[in-house]
Amino acid sequence: MKVSLNWLREFLDINKKPEEIAEILTSLGLEVEGWEQVSPSPVDLERVFTGVVVECTRIPDSDHLSATRVDVGDGQLRSIVCGAHNVAAGQHVLVALPGARVLGKDGQPFQIAERKVRGVLSQGMICAEDELGLGTDHSGIIVLPERTPLGRTAAEYFGLPTDVIFELGITPNRADATHHLGVARNLLAWLRYRENLQAELRDPASTISLPSGLTTPYPVSVETPEACQRYMALLIQGVRVQESPEWLQRRLLALGQRPINNVVDITNYVRLERGHPLHAFDAARIGGGAIRVMTLPEGSAFTTLDGEERRLSAQDLMICDAYGHPLCIAGVFGGASSGVTEATVDVLLECARFHPTWIRRTMLRHNLRTEAAWVFEKGVDPNGCPEALLRAAALVLELAGGQVATTPTDIYVQPAQPERVPMTYEYICKLIGADLSAETVERILQALDIGMLDKTPAGFTAVVPTNKPDVTRPADVVEEILRLYGLDEVPLPAHLHTSLEVTQHPTRETVRRIAADYLAANGFLECMSLSLTNSAYHIGTQAPLPLPREQLVFVHNTANQGLDCLRPTLLFSALENALRNQNYQNHHLRLFELGKTYRTLMGNMVETERLYILLCGDHSPESWQPAPKKQVDFYTLKAYVRNLLERLGVVSFQETPLQGEMPFRYALRYHRGPQELAMMGEVAPSVLRFLDVKGPIFYAEMNFDVLYEALAHRQVQFRDTSKFPAVRRDLALVLDQAVTFAQIRQVALSTEKKLLREINLFDVFEDAEKIGRGKKSYAVSFLFESAERTLQGKEIDAIMQQLQRAFEQKLQATIRK
Repeated sequence: MKVSLNWLREFLDINKKPEEIAEILTSLGLEVEGWEQVSPSPVDLERVFTGVVVECTRIPDSDHLSATRVDVGDGQLRSIVCGAHNVAAGQHVLVALPGARVLGKDGQPFQIAERKVRGVLSQGMICAEDELGLGTDHSGIIVLPERTPLGRTAAEYFGLPTDVIFELGITPNRADATHHLGVARNLLAWLRYRENLQAELRDPASTISLPSGLTTPYPVSVETPEACQRYMALLIQGVRVQESPEWLQRRLLALGQRPINNVVDITNYVRLERGHPLHAFDAARIGGGAIRVMTLPEGSAFTTLDGEERRLSAQDLMICDAYGHPLCIAGVFGGASSGVTEATVDVLLECARFHPTWIRRTMLRHNLRTEAAWVFEKGVDPNGCPEALLRAAALVLELAGGQVATTPTDIYVQPAQPERVPMTYEYICKLIGADLSAETVERILQALDIGMLDKTPAGFTAVVPTNKPDVTRPADVVEEILRLYGLDEVPLPAHLHTSLEVTQHPTRETVRRIAADYLAANGFLECMSLSLTNSAYHIGTQAPLPLPREQLVFVHNTANQGLDCLRPTLLFSALENALRNQNYQNHHLRLFELGKTYRTLMGNMVETERLYILLCGDHSPESWQPAPKKQVDFYTLKAYVRNLLERLGVVSFQETPLQGEMPFRYALRYHRGPQELAMMGEVAPSVLRFLDVKGPIFYAEMNFDVLYEALAHRQVQFRDTSKFPAVRRDLALVLDQAVTFAQIRQVALSTEKKLLREINLFDVFEDAEKIGRGKKSYAVSFLFESAERTLQGKEIDAIMQQLQRAFEQKLQATIRK
């Protein structure tokens, strides 16, 4: 939220530097994210002063230059050379002193400096209108009235002061600070507590009064009181809708608001000033001359100010005319047919307090994030409506003319009462962590305009004004006290006490760190992606990975409608990261991410933690060494997955090859029965084309929840390194193409469980003429070892014969000599 320092100073006297005010606001919980100086002119009007020409003589050999001596009220006469034809002694003028920036003939700024002209010293410049950015006239210097005081800045003289705009990060609970008056109240509390207990606000609304003799209010009926706590309206007739005056336009522009016309600008001005969004209706367009606050049937059509037709919900609160025709979405957005235009003569001003929940739901439902809705959803003080309405009415009368035609309509069935919160001094000191005296607490609450009733030595009842809707509990009152007392004032204890908590080993965080450290050590980069994704990846005829709609977890994301569901897989997070890297010419990727996936199964939302690994591009970085360039492939990915599983202590599992199962071109599944540990493979080209990602991409996704459970219940076992040598035997097997190495491994381990330590595939041969069509030859090594003795050749030969028979019987293998 943007806040003007000049505007704050209209409410209270605070003569501090911007950085000091920023520090104060941040200490009060209104974090200042930054600030900037805003000048109404490109010229340094603060360094241009009113002065008087004391002497003026023509410079010899010049037809237009004059040597003058000018007094700007500081007791020093300055020599200034002036080229204007109308300069004369005795004139009051505007003088830019050395260092000031003014505009040249080309409209570009330049800096004034002392210099000599025709041998005469010039210590400034007497300015024309265009040189100060105040117009286009360059026919002569500006001549001010004779009684103009000396030494006033041009900014002060023309009412164009430089402003400082603070950018505040307002948290959702700070409904009391969504406007300048609220921010000023917070600063006032600080001033009262720290510097001057008698400091007061200057509130312009307090001086406004209505004409006498008015008796009839504008007819209004509130048919949905649970959504509208208070509704006020006031009719003003005979207004002139036109462009706003410059001061109002400048103030709105400095705060990021676009001026529209004087009436609409006034409603925006009052919202920024007092935190009450107002709406102005063209009274001639209100059918039946009455307002109804109501809801309309589901699916009713309504065209908003932006020209878009929207379908209403039965839960959208609407402002309608006497016939039920919609005029405005209450508290959110105006209608195209009832807004104020240049043809408007009679204006109906609305000021209301709508329920935050209703406003927020409507805002999100229609994706209408307006300034008014932002204020209403935080909570508006219903007891501030009269001042806001009268303030807007007074400004309309001042800037647009007209006359008030009705008394204010005020429908306020259940008036808001100050919250009463029982407090004890012991609780306050315990929660803050500091011993505050009763006098200190009372002074802080007085500065905050929080009353105290039923005071006793032990405590009191805090009476919280209705402009602080978030302060309802004792802890909230303590927070208010602490904001003003200052977090920096709370002493740090000399001793800290904590308790040790015994947790299951290994913890999830430990396992995450092991996995991340392993991958990072192997050159992988960790990604952190949004949990939101696009449902178009899974729904529709062109979806690359179709899923039943009922399995997706949808969210109502008005900020980005392309992110409308929680991701059921990490795949598209990974591919989007790959695409972003490829767009920046980074084609050699090793990426991983630990994240959650979400699905709805059997009516319940299931949240699963997963780990993805993505590879593409070169296997190794470029090198000067003469070596063939190699690309990563499926087996590169498989090696990393297997090594990671082994690092996590998961060694026993089944392998199932898959062909054509989306989103893979081919894949391999690691599992323990129905429990999936990991799925890996090459991403299908159709999936890559959908995202415009260049392939091939090799991708693995691991079920981290299952891996953690397996690791958490695993008993770690150790065995001594054997003192005896290992024995290797090789075997060449001719097999059908469908037989996998995993099957060979399984048969071997089930045949010899005692001495067989390792099995490795080291060669694959295929030749239809030599070994037959549909056949392949696997060269497999077997490593045998005993921890008790040296193995004998005859013993190993016997085992190899058993293995050969098992391969022949179970896999129909032929032993190749």
